[in-house]
Amino acid sequence: MVAANEPTDVVSLQKELRRVRAQLAATELKLACMWERWQLERHRLYGRSAEDASSQGELFNEVEMMAEPVVAADSQIPSETTTASKPSRGGRRPLPTHLPRIEIVHALPETQRVCGCGCIQQEIGRDVSEQLDIIPMRVQVLRHVRVRYACRCGDHAPVTTPLPAQPIPKSIASPGTLAMIATLKFVDGVPLYRIAQRVLQRTRADIPRQTLARWMIQLAQLLRPLLNLLRETLHEGVLIHMDETTTQVLKEPDKPPESASYMWVQVGGPPQKPVILFNYDPRRAGSVPVRLLDGWTGTLMTDGYDGYTAVVAASGITHLCCMAHARRRFIDAQRAQPSGKTGKADVAIGLIGKLYAIERRIANAIPEIRRRVRQNESRAILDQLRRWLDESLPTVTPKSTLGGALAYLDKYWPRLARYIEDPRWPIDNNAAENAIRPFVIGRNNWIFNDTPNGAHASAAIYSLIETARANGLEPYTYLRHVARQLPQAQSLLDMEALLPWNLCKADLITELGA
Repeated sequence: MVAANEPTDVVSLQKELRRVRAQLAATELKLACMWERWQLERHRLYGRSAEDASSQGELFNEVEMMAEPVVAADSQIPSETTTASKPSRGGRRPLPTHLPRIEIVHALPETQRVCGCGCIQQEIGRDVSEQLDIIPMRVQVLRHVRVRYACRCGDHAPVTTPLPAQPIPKSIASPGTLAMIATLKFVDGVPLYRIAQRVLQRTRADIPRQTLARWMIQLAQLLRPLLNLLRETLHEGVLIHMDETTTQVLKEPDKPPESASYMWVQVGGPPQKPVILFNYDPRRAGSVPVRLLDGWTGTLMTDGYDGYTAVVAASGITHLCCMAHARRRFIDAQRAQPSGKTGKADVAIGLIGKLYAIERRIANAIPEIRRRVRQNESRAILDQLRRWLDESLPTVTPKSTLGGALAYLDKYWPRLARYIEDPRWPIDNNAAENAIRPFVIGRNNWIFNDTPNGAHASAAIYSLIETARANGLEPYTYLRHVARQLPQAQSLLDMEALLPWNLCKADLITELGA
């Protein structure tokens, strides 16, 4: 009887064993994924990113840097009488020539110029050195005195000299004040409450934060005609980069205060007229790119966000995806690997690195050379990467960090590899990410916007400031010039004259000095 039931018991045990093994495999996979996530989170909290190494790492080594003997930080600039020579590596740059010079002559009194022979020593030359002198913010009051005129006989009403058009009518804010507040907030990332309670109070100018916020909204309204012209110029270009990042608006209708809204950025325009536009929208939806790119056709470079699919399908836009985003996923997979070991992630990073090495080499080449090098060299590397991807996909679990990187590369492969077809097309979306970085830095300081009007105003002012910087202009001098001249503009030509590429940096500095 026992022997008759033995096969059945063996089969049951085998089934149970397979079930347990499957559970153990699933548990092992789950633990491996949890370990990878822990490794990545640990790196995010305590690790050092590539961006930190290139831009912020030195901030924590100031004492060590100042102790370096090779950096002549405290030495005087060589005398004008010294023979010019090639500056040593690590030496300080000369002070900019456009800065005003105030000459301080140090001369000996005659009583100290008596020579040993009894005669008075005569001047035979001068040694010149320079120091950078910084004057703190100077706050002053502009008194507009309007002269009234009247006829002696008294037959006609008096005539008063008209006041020039102001950026904000009947406001105490001058163009310079508006430009400075905007520069502090949108360039330096100083919140308005800190400008009111720290910066302005030090100068005994008591301006409430609410007033500063209202001024920024009114300044944005003043800039609206220029922003319309910038948008037209953006659409004249054949390539646009787009990206979006979160922002918080406390009083957005029909949304809780803690919910995320979005700031969208577009980078493009003709080669000699770079344009950077910010746009606020409470949603991260496909309808936003449709609105922002209405009427435009060309090449769109984005990350892998699928919200751009609608505008691409509706407008016949050529869609490219960012190789840097694909590479970052493999970097995460590399960080999740056991310490000291190499794996498939290293292979992908190495091949993508070869593509970027080619791009660096041909960055300044003419289009024909860029096209030929990409076809001869980049295409072969992309083919190798594709073959490796096809071989690796079946061997890696999709739930792992590496599996997610492989799936991302496979999903967007046609848009990632297409850049080699046209020498004007970029390999990544770094232009948009670099453009949106000042907003992200500012957001870390002021954290949120109070109202949608404030968010739209921020987008408008960021647009003008970042476009000015992209065209080589200093933000404060440009904003001050625009705030002075735009209220007096009477025609389209007057407004076009205020666009960044129609202004000279030297002229703005001269006007500021005057």
